[in-house]
Amino acid sequence: MINVNEYFEGAVKSLAYDSAEGKSTIGVIEAGEYEFGTSSHETMTVIEGELTALLPGAQNWVVFKNGQSFEVEADSSFKVKSSGQSSYLCKYR
Repeated sequence: MINVNEYFEGAVKSLAYDSAEGKSTIGVIEAGEYEFGTSSHETMTVIEGELTALLPGAQNWVVFKNGQSFEVEADSSFKVKSSGQSSYLCKYR
């Protein structure tokens, strides 16, 4: 089954699904800055556009472009900024 998720008054939307590899979401982020909490380990891959992330424990923001990924451990939070619409794939484990 596919579930629709909407966050930050519709500025972030995703479709959640289960595959043979586990739970994933694919989504779109509007321009802005957002903070997300994690309940499981996440690997986020930028599909299109660019996301700038401030990862747990980091002092500096890092830019991730098409095809690049970053990981966030469970029970933590991270921030992302986007200067325009960007899409992503997030895999959970």
